[in-house]
Amino acid sequence: MALLGYIINGISLGSVYAIIALGYTMVYGIAKMLNFAHGDVIMVGGYICFYAVFSFELPWPVGVLLAVIVCTVLGIVIERLAYKPLRAAPSLAVLITAIGMSYFLQNAALLLFSSNPKVFPNFFTVTRADGTVKNGFELFGGQLKVAYVTVITIVCCLVIMLALMLFTSKTKTGKAMRACSEDKGAAQLMGINVNATISTTFAIGSALAAIAGVLLCSAYPMLMPTTGSMPGIKAFTAAVFGGIGSIPGAFLGGLLLGVVEIFAKAYISTQMSDAVVFAILIIVLLVKPAGLLGKQIREKV
Repeated sequence: MALLGYIINGISLGSVYAIIALGYTMVYGIAKMLNFAHGDVIMVGGYICFYAVFSFELPWPVGVLLAVIVCTVLGIVIERLAYKPLRAAPSLAVLITAIGMSYFLQNAALLLFSSNPKVFPNFFTVTRADGTVKNGFELFGGQLKVAYVTVITIVCCLVIMLALMLFTSKTKTGKAMRACSEDKGAAQLMGINVNATISTTFAIGSALAAIAGVLLCSAYPMLMPTTGSMPGIKAFTAAVFGGIGSIPGAFLGGLLLGVVEIFAKAYISTQMSDAVVFAILIIVLLVKPAGLLGKQIREKV
């Protein structure tokens, strides 16, 4: 029964990684940029939701919606100010800028919110008639306990992935994104507004980061300016693991990474779990450099 519990917890954690990885993979797939500030947008979303609920006493769904709106705007601003001027620059310049933007957001959060950790509430609870609070349900006669946030995280991940796949394949904007991913020059000649398409991609990725931030902080209720750093790196790892640029690949990579991390913590060592995760990534990329679902692209000379 413990094994099933580890699998469920791993899928839940992996679902958070997958939601974040979807943002990474969309930005890279369309703009060919690695937005390492993406992890810190998670932290911003968590703080916006936290203060909306506790300082302004708004209902938590309104707090989540506000976090999504703020992070969406933040994503567009980051793209316009930091990445758009470097559209034709070498990839190293973009990478350095992304790292700089990440540290800027972390230090801005330190100034605005202080370094003291905030205890993030678990919104996904049920209050019984006798006043007790229930945060999950039991299976197999109480042998297995599953938190509501675990189920909601998994469901959200599935819904988001399916929605993104339908969006990119069925809508006009989604088709424009796919065209820009193939060839920006040709897409522009066909009348597609490449700048607007890339901004839309950053907006969607940042909105997903806000949702992931709320889900992550609900499951692991400590919020601080560095909250998004390690999940952001692991989600990027998941995107590469599954095949960066592939939406199903980001989903699969996130789930596998979460399961591997939970099993490593349970059966090997809590301190060594991150090392195990990254070691498996290295092995996979040595065998299949494009990732599990990625396609090897041959460059024309």
